[in-house]
Amino acid sequence: MASRRSFVQTGMTLATALVTAPAFAIGSKHRKQASSMEELIGHGNYRYRVHRDWAQINPFTTFLDNCHEMVTDSKGRLIMIGDDPRNNIIVFDKSGKVVDSWGTYWPGGHGLTLVDEGGEDMLYVSESGWMRSRKDGRTMIRQNGYVAKLTVDGKLVFSIGHPQGIGEYEPGMPFQPTETAVAPNGDIYIADGYGSDYILQYDQRGRFIRKFGGHDNADKNYDLHNAHGIAVDSRDPAGPRLLVTSRSTKEYKYFTLDGKWIKTVDLANLQICRPVIHGENVYAGVCWSHDFSEGGEQPWLRQTGFTMVMDRDDRVVSCPGGERPVYENDQLQPVAQDAARTFYNGHDVCVDGDENVYVCQWNAHRTPPVKLERV
Repeated sequence: MASRRSFVQTGMTLATALVTAPAFAIGSKHRKQASSMEELIGHGNYRYRVHRDWAQINPFTTFLDNCHEMVTDSKGRLIMIGDDPRNNIIVFDKSGKVVDSWGTYWPGGHGLTLVDEGGEDMLYVSESGWMRSRKDGRTMIRQNGYVAKLTVDGKLVFSIGHPQGIGEYEPGMPFQPTETAVAPNGDIYIADGYGSDYILQYDQRGRFIRKFGGHDNADKNYDLHNAHGIAVDSRDPAGPRLLVTSRSTKEYKYFTLDGKWIKTVDLANLQICRPVIHGENVYAGVCWSHDFSEGGEQPWLRQTGFTMVMDRDDRVVSCPGGERPVYENDQLQPVAQDAARTFYNGHDVCVDGDENVYVCQWNAHRTPPVKLERV
């Protein structure tokens, strides 16, 4: 007969699992799939075993709302930013154990970039300006945001605020930054993805240099719509460039480091988030794959997301959690979420040294990141 202690421990473990597990993993239809260690997703050479229970989070002490982005530091730890201001930053070891959590400053905590600056890890946090109403806990309130540079343990170095203060935005123009990238010379690029869709360039001390993008340019190649993400692409060390998201138009756009358009990559129906460059590939969360004009009052709440891998030639080679990508006449065809509904809304990915991928999700019932083990 089981002891009272083992019975209580079993009950507590089950309760924690029910709180943290994805909603569809709890339902009988998907229970077997969700718990299976042999659930494989992806295509070609980029296939993964799904570990939904990788993150060992106690929901009563470590708080999650939306998991927005994740990076790895020089110690191999995985650092995640979310928008629950009781602890915006959650730090995991590779086994999924929470080793630290901090940050109560960012109700719209969104972007997280890690840079090695002379042997010291530094974080750049993008506060997007979206916050939940204190009245009902559901209504989203829009306000202006900012970017903060911090040490890896949360000490503020400096912040970059609204460009109106330096005369670069007109009064009334929103500033809601979603992402940053840092060039080899230390220049900081801010993607104002929820605000006015400009890319703003500053030097390493936070002094403004230029802006580009936005809307209504004479050359439409410069237009950005939901400039959600940005990364410095150093795959060619002799010619680093910027890779910028135009999520609403389902495109990535390449620019020089001084803001000159190079080319646009059409991604069919994939509403991609920030580009994550690892090795020769670009990885990304796909937040949605459906057409927002299909109807419904809140199309962004439909859960049709997954992830994607794009090769050096800008061809999508795998869509873990989605259907196999297909090209016709050199054009990517629409890709739908897989029938198993592996993910809700893929928002970001983090790739570790073993080629495993960690998926952060938005609008995913407060579930923690999912680990995809490369096979």
